[in-house]
Order: sequence, then C-alpha cells, then structure tokens
Amino acid sequence: MNSLEEAAAARGIEPAKLIKTIVVRLSDDDYRFVLVPGDREIAWPKLRALLGINRISMPSADTALEVTGYVRGTITPLGSTNAWPVIADDRITGTISIGGGEHGVGMTVNAEDLLKALDATVADVTD
Repeated sequence: MNSLEEAAAARGIEPAKLIKTIVVRLSDDDYRFVLVPGDREIAWPKLRALLGINRISMPSADTALEVTGYVRGTITPLGSTNAWPVIADDRITGTISIGGGEHGVGMTVNAEDLLKALDATVADVTD
C-alpha cells in the first residue's frame, strides 16, 4: 500500500477509521502510544498541554523498534514489548481498523472496547 487512502479502501473503510499508532518520546525512558485517525495529524501543542510537558519528540526508527518491538509503519500498542500508556484522539469511535504489527496486517475492532482494554486516555490531540 502506498497511501493511507489505498489502505483504507482495501479494508473497505473511510480514512478516518484507519487508526495510526504513533510512538512519541517524552524522555529517555518514557514513551507514549498516540492513536490518531487516518485523516488527522497529532496537534503537538494539544498533546504537550495534555501531558503537562514542554517537549515531545519522535524517536528514530531504530529507537521506535527498540522500545515497541515493531518496525515503524507496523507499530501497535497491542503486544508491544513495552506497555507504554496510550493516548487516543477523542474522534476515534465506532468500528475502526488498527495495525496488527506487520505490514499489510490490520484488525477491525470496536473503538470503545479497544480503548477500554488499553486503559487509554481519550482527549482532543489532533488537527
């Protein structure tokens, strides 16, 4: 798949229901999974305000692999080598598709059930 739109079409869903999992770095040994609707991006000021910190960065691909066990583009909070806290955008509702840890693998799940199982913090964190 070359684009989010193609991946969504292949799964028979709209891009907003294809959830991206982005790992962000708060400090050397502190990360978060951020779940973002496919048609949106992280709003860094909103995320920093939610977490009460001034600086958040994106780890390198190697670091992301090291702290999650997944290659960038396949990252999911499910089965990660570290159970980092999960932050989910409040627009993630209903039936969604989230990555399954391998390229081309996705799972269709109920958003509310997934977010409860992950004990996710749900907030407006995207633009």
